[in-house]
Amino acid sequence: MTHEEHHAAKTLGIGKAIAVLTSGGDAQGMNAAVRAVVRVGIFTGARVFFVHEGYQGLVDGGDYIREATWESVSMMLQLGGTVIGSARCKDFRTREGRLRAAHNLVKRGITNLCVIGGDGSLTGADTFRSEWSDLLSDLQKAGKITAEEATKSNYLNIVGLVGSIDNDFCGTDMTIGTDSALHRIMEIVDAITTTAQSHQRTFVLEVMGRHCGYLALVTSLSCGADWVFIPECPPDDDWEDHLCRRLSETRTRGSRLNIIIVAEGAIDKNGKPITSESIKDLVVKRLGYDTRVTVLGHVQRGGTPSAFDRILGSRMGVEAVMALLEATPDTPACVVSLSGNQAVRLPLMECVQVTKDVTRAMDERKFDEAMKLRGRSFMNNWEVYKLLAHIRPPVSKSGSHTVAVMNVGAPAAGMNAAVRSTVRIGLIQGNRVLVVHDGFEGLAKGQIEEAGWSYVGGWTGQGGSKLGTKRTLPKKSFEQISANITKFNIQGLVIIGGFEAYTGGLELMEGRKQYDELCIPFVVIPATVSNNVPGSDFSVGADTALNTICMTCDRIKQSAAGTKRRVFIIETMGGYCGYLATMAGLAAGADAAYIFEEPFTIRDLQVNVEHLVQKMKTTVKRGLVLRNEKCNDNYTTDFIFNLYSEEGKGIFDSRKNVLGHMQQGGSPTPFDRNFATKMGAKAMNWMSGKIKESYRNGRIFANSPDSGCVLGMRKRALVFQPVTELKEQTDFEHRIPKEQWWLKLRPILKILAKYEIDLDTSEHAHLEHISRKRSGEAPA
Repeated sequence: MTHEEHHAAKTLGIGKAIAVLTSGGDAQGMNAAVRAVVRVGIFTGARVFFVHEGYQGLVDGGDYIREATWESVSMMLQLGGTVIGSARCKDFRTREGRLRAAHNLVKRGITNLCVIGGDGSLTGADTFRSEWSDLLSDLQKAGKITAEEATKSNYLNIVGLVGSIDNDFCGTDMTIGTDSALHRIMEIVDAITTTAQSHQRTFVLEVMGRHCGYLALVTSLSCGADWVFIPECPPDDDWEDHLCRRLSETRTRGSRLNIIIVAEGAIDKNGKPITSESIKDLVVKRLGYDTRVTVLGHVQRGGTPSAFDRILGSRMGVEAVMALLEATPDTPACVVSLSGNQAVRLPLMECVQVTKDVTRAMDERKFDEAMKLRGRSFMNNWEVYKLLAHIRPPVSKSGSHTVAVMNVGAPAAGMNAAVRSTVRIGLIQGNRVLVVHDGFEGLAKGQIEEAGWSYVGGWTGQGGSKLGTKRTLPKKSFEQISANITKFNIQGLVIIGGFEAYTGGLELMEGRKQYDELCIPFVVIPATVSNNVPGSDFSVGADTALNTICMTCDRIKQSAAGTKRRVFIIETMGGYCGYLATMAGLAAGADAAYIFEEPFTIRDLQVNVEHLVQKMKTTVKRGLVLRNEKCNDNYTTDFIFNLYSEEGKGIFDSRKNVLGHMQQGGSPTPFDRNFATKMGAKAMNWMSGKIKESYRNGRIFANSPDSGCVLGMRKRALVFQPVTELKEQTDFEHRIPKEQWWLKLRPILKILAKYEIDLDTSEHAHLEHISRKRSGEAPA
């Protein structure tokens, strides 16, 4: 990365103008994207314009197109919906309307358009771009624009960001708003679960998704629903019998409630709609259960965006500006999206085409094809759902293996969901599953019991660790642990936990030299709020903690906005790992986030104080500073608070807030429930294979490095990595991986907080193609 290139980002936009509009149905997180487009645009030297009320504003012009300033997007991050308004627009569909829109842009010298909306809005933008030169020559002939203006605006760049709660756009893992919609749905499902249990009721919940079952599918995985109806995969013809049998089985197993999730576009094999009312009538008629229908409707579009959507919107906004300013007349209009945790650019029309192909496949009743086109992550979700909801655990345990599950480290939301899916997938495979209480300590003391199917019933939505968890490491109790492995005939170990789960795994590997009993396969599922386990980009529980911090920061910002001239210093958890502080900083719009991985000196503190002094002169009279608990031994939260208090005298006053253990609590977010469920299922499948592989002379003997792994999310896939191989990648003293992907997001945080820094654009997202991506992908 040369100095010239660094400088380039700051001057990339000089002399250029960008317009940003939101169109189609609103989605939470659109504001985060608008805010990022405006601020990064201004950072590069470009002028940025808001287009109010979507395409209608583009056509009507006048006051609907207004120049944006840095401050005009302040306090917008935590608001749901879209602040600049969105409207369905008939005029833009006509050539006459597009002619007026082109006229409005040319007159203002705008040649870059950032469209945030669903597939319809993006298709409209592409049409507009392809007609651009014709529209200009028409305007010139009519004398509406001069030849000079036509030359100056001779081509139009377009970048799309997908904002749609349905997650129905092909080519992107997650669209802006999907995660927030899942938050709304889960809040309601959790609330309904409590009342359903009181009355032994069956609930039919209808969620949005006319052509796409993503929300319904993830919801059913996250709440352990009995059944889900989605448009992409209609049920078999005898589904009525199957459903009723399934519901009564759940009841006889001792469950007091049934939950059925229906996507609004659900259909049967003949394309006939399956409505929530018809399901209710069926259950009442056949089983006589007390059944209620709840249609969630527009609640799903409402409320504040989740941390995930704010970060997604912000990252996409940054990438969109870069894509616009680097575009040439020959680059196709692109969509900026996320694959795994990588920003990618995809040709807009390829994505729209695949999205249309899905709808066509469904219309032609080629449902398998529709599922394939939805992509890998969708298929994955569907497979896990089918396993957990539709397969009966075998009665006989012949040829079965014994697998034990445990939690290690500090509690993290989502641990229980991981235990649940591990136990149930194990039972489905015909294994005997044991649960160990209180981590390695319980394994040594023999606090072990067998778990049946209903043992883990209703666990997905519960926070903390129901099995109990301790930070104790195994080394000092190898004798007792080995004895219990023999006593309970444990043939495999699933360890769900944080950094201690990983170091404990390393100790078990070491212990294999002395104790044959430890030669059994084990797998670590990372679960810690700190997200500091080597071998995984994400850990179960971090998303929940992030949302907790975010919510608190929102409230604190509100209080600061009322009192004015106030700076809050907030201490977050994470040990030495700055993930929570950095990501919460991005999601809550912090002015700075101090972390251990990016050393800071007294000069940096001084720069930050000066920055806040300048900020108090603007209309935004408040500051938010995050500090990771172990970022520096000497510059403690108190020290920073005292420094700010002294330096800010007469300009701003400071307050401090240590968030503490609330970050480990709470009900897990949809992301953590879904992630934990998939990780548990994946781990158990691996375990069964490994045990079979390790069978020697009538007993299990696993001694190879690949029989002790961490299951981690790496970029785009879930991968198993031997713990011994991860050693080189670990800083043991500070309990963090040596390389962490999220550090690349730090510059974005600073730019959005108006620091004059260099945006490192070496992390380029190059244009990829969908078709190739689909077939050549590593299997998840």
